[in-house]
Amino acid sequence: MTSATVSTPALSVLGIQVAQARKVVISGRSILTGIHKTPVGGPVAVAALGLQGDEQADLSVHGGLDKAVYAYPAEHYEFWRDARQQAGVADIDTQLAYGALGENLTLQGLLEAGVWVGDVLRFSDCELRVTQPREPCYKFNAAMGFNMASKLMAKSGFCGFYLAVDVPGSIRSGEPFELLAGSRRLSIPESFNAKMFKHLR
Repeated sequence: MTSATVSTPALSVLGIQVAQARKVVISGRSILTGIHKTPVGGPVAVAALGLQGDEQADLSVHGGLDKAVYAYPAEHYEFWRDARQQAGVADIDTQLAYGALGENLTLQGLLEAGVWVGDVLRFSDCELRVTQPREPCYKFNAAMGFNMASKLMAKSGFCGFYLAVDVPGSIRSGEPFELLAGSRRLSIPESFNAKMFKHLR
């Protein structure tokens, strides 16, 4: 059960992205992945298992009821553009369009430090509940184009977070939303840091 709206700067959805799982070659192996998201117009239907038209390849890592939707702060994109430039791969995609981090929702105004497990994002036609941070994996290295990307996510804490669908409905790109506080016992940075020892060894 949520409490009052959290006082935050203007919150909005800058991008909505989906993908069908497809095979790509990563480190010489053919891997099924849904990380390569592309933008879609709105409104986009949101059901218990995520956005219409979206698919996950490995449900042990992504997808399911608790990880139905992946959200990422737009504010971190400049960090990743700079990181890719330093790694010498920026010429592959200089713009790094929304969805490049594998996220379904690119959000403005909501960083990990302001999000707690159990908080609810209330949109005009649906409600999504924060469940856990995203953990980086080797597929993220491939998506970013350099092998240290996962470790860089672990060190920076720029992980984004997963959402469960409490109230199905639809979402439109550009629409504002509210953040409703949950119990506030475990923050996304605290949860992420607890998971990251294996990536930082």
